Amino acid sequence: MTPNLDRLAGNGKTGLMYTVGKGIAPESDGGVISILGYDPFKYSTGRGVLEVVGANLGMKNGDLALRCNFATLAEGNKLVDRRAGRNLTTEEGSELSKAVNENVKLESYPANFELKSTVGYRAVLVLRSPAKPLSSRITNTDPAYRRVDKLGIVEKNVQMILKQCEPIGDSEEAQVSAGLVNEFTAKSHTVLDKNEVNKRRIVSGKLKANVLLSRDAGNVLPEFFSINEHYHVSFACLADMPVERGIAKLAGMDLVDLPHPSSDLRHDCLLRIHKLFEIMPKFDCFYIHIKGTDEPGHDGDFNLKQQLISIIDQYFFGELLQKIDFPNNVICVTADHSTPCLLKAHSDDPVPLLISGGKIQGDNNMKFSEKECKKGSLGLLEHGTALMPKLISLIKA
Repeated sequence: MTPNLDRLAGNGKTGLMYTVGKGIAPESDGGVISILGYDPFKYSTGRGVLEVVGANLGMKNGDLALRCNFATLAEGNKLVDRRAGRNLTTEEGSELSKAVNENVKLESYPANFELKSTVGYRAVLVLRSPAKPLSSRITNTDPAYRRVDKLGIVEKNVQMILKQCEPIGDSEEAQVSAGLVNEFTAKSHTVLDKNEVNKRRIVSGKLKANVLLSRDAGNVLPEFFSINEHYHVSFACLADMPVERGIAKLAGMDLVDLPHPSSDLRHDCLLRIHKLFEIMPKFDCFYIHIKGTDEPGHDGDFNLKQQLISIIDQYFFGELLQKIDFPNNVICVTADHSTPCLLKAHSDDPVPLLISGGKIQGDNNMKFSEKECKKGSLGLLEHGTALMPKLISLIKA
């Protein structure tokens, strides 16, 4: 199923890694921040900020940034689907965002907002007040995630009910911010519910995208150290999702322009290979993100997940190994979190880790899988922040 990843495993070192820490089921932002060498509990200021930066929305300290999902709300605040059937097109999301921006006015406090749809059911929201800085000390309206400090963590026992945004603590800023989020949620629901996009979706047998769930608020831009200056290398990023692009931008990487993910993972993989070799002479290191296998994990579709892993193996790693000077390059393969099909959500399981190429002496582990990586010489990394220093030492060996 994965002959090219297995080849890399056979020639490299393998292990397992908790991206954020044992017992923590992380969101993508925490996992990525960690494996790039930043302690997420120290550097994270909320996923909302990262997504806003990645979506190229203007933000300054004191603004309030949130990640949003278009979702389906029924009577009694019951959530039918947190992702509106996962079939909202980017074009539909853009039309719905435009309607909200044009028709919702905030009145509970002097403030304005900007909503931007990004990919499919995903969106970002920025709230701004000329009166005073807003506070990120508020809870999520999305029931699937809770906050630990400023880091989003997967909620294990999810009740599919739209939550009220609550202030954390007694500050006026938190109370104002929570009130603005609740006002925005209620008023945007009214606009979305009667929008022509949703009327067409109902006629075609699809779920309405009639509510916006918000989570992971942030009001301060993170102060990441420059990854290039810290490790004395030059990094480029090939990613198409806002959170990964936001992290890379804030870390000081050069961003390569990529279109939104298509429905053809083969095309997306080949495009990354083309872009990689186009820019390879200009940079030392490359952070490459491929989204494809996460969604079937959330949907519990084992067969599709297996199929997509095979496509990535053939059309990304197969093409890469045909073209790259393997002895003079180090390749690391891992994930920012685990999404088991049985759970249909992120889990706290460690992810497989593979480092191959260069002068690395292999473990003779002939398969790339969680089961086989458990036997590898890299052992179990207790925190993702241990990975980047290890990689830098290997490429400079």
